[in-house]
Amino acid sequence: MFLGIDVGTFESKGVLVDRDGTVVAAARRRHGIDTPAPGWVEQDPEDAWWGDVCEIARDLVRQSPAAERIAAVAVSAIGPCVVATDVDLRPLRPAILYGIDTRATAQIERLTAALGEDEIVRRSGNTLTSQSAGPKIAWLKDEEPGVWQRARWFMTSQSWLVAKLTGEVVIDHATAGYFHPLYDLSAGAWDVSGCEDFVDAARLPRIAWTTETAGAVTAAAATITGIPEGTPVIVGTTDSPAEAVGSGVVSDGELMAMYGSSGYFIRVGDRPRPQDGLWSAPFVFEGTYVLASGTSTAGTATRWLADLLGLAGEQDELTFSRLIDLAHQSQAGARGVLALPHFAGERTPFQDPTSRGVLIGLGLEHTRADVARAVLEGVGHSIAAAILALCAGEAAVSRVVAIGGATQNPIIMGTVSTVTGLEQQVTDSPGAAYGNAFLAALGVGAVERPDEVRGWVREKERVRPDEGTRALLIADHANFAALYRALAPLQHERAR
Repeated sequence: MFLGIDVGTFESKGVLVDRDGTVVAAARRRHGIDTPAPGWVEQDPEDAWWGDVCEIARDLVRQSPAAERIAAVAVSAIGPCVVATDVDLRPLRPAILYGIDTRATAQIERLTAALGEDEIVRRSGNTLTSQSAGPKIAWLKDEEPGVWQRARWFMTSQSWLVAKLTGEVVIDHATAGYFHPLYDLSAGAWDVSGCEDFVDAARLPRIAWTTETAGAVTAAAATITGIPEGTPVIVGTTDSPAEAVGSGVVSDGELMAMYGSSGYFIRVGDRPRPQDGLWSAPFVFEGTYVLASGTSTAGTATRWLADLLGLAGEQDELTFSRLIDLAHQSQAGARGVLALPHFAGERTPFQDPTSRGVLIGLGLEHTRADVARAVLEGVGHSIAAAILALCAGEAAVSRVVAIGGATQNPIIMGTVSTVTGLEQQVTDSPGAAYGNAFLAALGVGAVERPDEVRGWVREKERVRPDEGTRALLIADHANFAALYRALAPLQHERAR
């Protein structure tokens, strides 16, 4: 059997899977985020990450009468995060999260000016954005020099968890590719030239491929997790590539649309395809690459909306069911109300951490249902914009596979398919944890080829464009982009 655990923004999940892809045990644990200042998004690694991994692993082992048959373990987590630790792997401060944390704007501007945008793109295949881990390490040097000075390692989420399990400090190429400008995409190696004032390669993890073995579960980790000592642990990756694998997206031209707390979209390719405003990085298998885009809010916006409208129930399923039912009392186009759901800035295609949420077109005739519909459609417009950015270049998309909690929201899903014109295949995969289980199996040779994962994954439904609302929603989408452009100068001024 193969154990996969994924640590998400608000929840961690784990599965124990047999070699045929059958889930024999599952567990989950919720946690929160901290926002101690505007633009800051943090988590406590010990509680939110390691605590989740230990509890979920113990739960899975308890559920299975044959835990000794666990052949390999894989862990993924949100990323790219920045975790500064001492030599004993103790975090020196809360972890700085991925692109939803926008604190390093000044460092992005300074590094871009110092290195030159052309050199940054040549080296890393990307410009610097809030998704880049390098500027966040520079922020630590500038703003918390005591922490920076004491730090032995600058890691990301799953590399720290793998180190806790095995004692080995290692990061996969797919995640290292987001530590721009510190990773050379063509060389597949650290390159800190021009950045020596805030980091050196000796303080960064060793780089390896996702399915390589990082090490084995130590005696100490076995005691606290229940995973047998000596069990191989693969290098692992962040949640998004693991989600892609878990949804069966492993081949050139396939696109994974992850509808999570934020939106993240991966198009798999056979070579790097750097494109302005998108992220280019290695994928989890040697010789494969991704072109990626992302939004800052998706599920977080719907949770905010449900809370704002007083729809929260004892269970998430009830909360979101109430929200969808309310939105269905309105109609496509929300009777003229349009939302810009930039509650935490926006990533693709605007790359603007200062943008904020907007409702336009409100009149006395509008209801709570119209507001609910407008925000849900706004999330759909945001996701559609990020997907269309991926389709705009030379990287054709042959298949779209959708995964994540918000795939259960027909208004968001319908808006995306209708605006983009793309059919979406929704899978019943348990998500990134399931992808991790397959990667663990691949890592120890229990399966031989990446495309064998398609035998594990089953399609649940297909979402197609709605021709009846297509003209209306495409017009709204044009207005959505125009609304951002019109308000951006005012938003920037208010941010200053």
